[in-house]
Amino acid sequence: MHLSVIDFYSYHESVTAALDAVSAGETFAKQKSILLKPNLTNASPHPVTTRAACCEAVIEYIRSCSAAEVIIAEGCGDASLETDEIFDLLGYRDLAKRHKIILIDLNTAPLRKLKNNNCSIFPEIYLPEIAFTHFIISLPVLKAHSLSGITGTLKNMLGFAPPKYYAGRFGGWKKSVFHKNMQQSIIDLNLYRCPDLSVMDASVGLADFHLGGRHCTPPVKKIIAGYNPLEMDRQAANLLGLDWQQIPHLSADFHFEPLQGSLQTATK
Repeated sequence: MHLSVIDFYSYHESVTAALDAVSAGETFAKQKSILLKPNLTNASPHPVTTRAACCEAVIEYIRSCSAAEVIIAEGCGDASLETDEIFDLLGYRDLAKRHKIILIDLNTAPLRKLKNNNCSIFPEIYLPEIAFTHFIISLPVLKAHSLSGITGTLKNMLGFAPPKYYAGRFGGWKKSVFHKNMQQSIIDLNLYRCPDLSVMDASVGLADFHLGGRHCTPPVKKIIAGYNPLEMDRQAANLLGLDWQQIPHLSADFHFEPLQGSLQTATK
């Protein structure tokens, strides 16, 4: 099975069940280095951001079946806070200490320049080198988004975009260059590098806006896991009551290749 939707009871129980359903243990056992990418766009608590407890459940699962090095990496978008501050405020520093895991700020990590003439917004792009050395597990939360319709696992990859090149031209947000044409920008970025596996926290859900507002009522109470990020986000849109065919980056005829396959579309 490539996609699982599991009822939420607790992070340990439901994340474990969701990963078991997609045979993630077999995949993790083959990895040497795994990067966990939560959604920590700012310092707001869940459901705006990924709970440390959700990330911890994934770490414990990996450690139960794999000897891979595990790191947590994020590049926040907040205009006034840095990623390290957000790690502290949202409990990720304590989580990392408990599990002896390194925290990486993607906003300042060493970069690689890539080219892909099939990308209309970013025929050239700068992304962290670590995106191409680690198996990436995206850990988004279920949220509607004012510019992209939904913020799911595909949009969560914007955390890899370095502010040195992608901040400031369209506002103070650290990834603001992506805001001018958000839909196509998400497609382009994921053609360079998409997640290899995703675990989405849909235990609550934000119904209207990605930085706050109305919670889904009743709470969605699901955990979604899968290897195909496009299918993941289409399922997430359904859970929000949205028509994914009306969301351009979900309805576009593009094939994102997880499990490192997306590297074939990019050159140094």
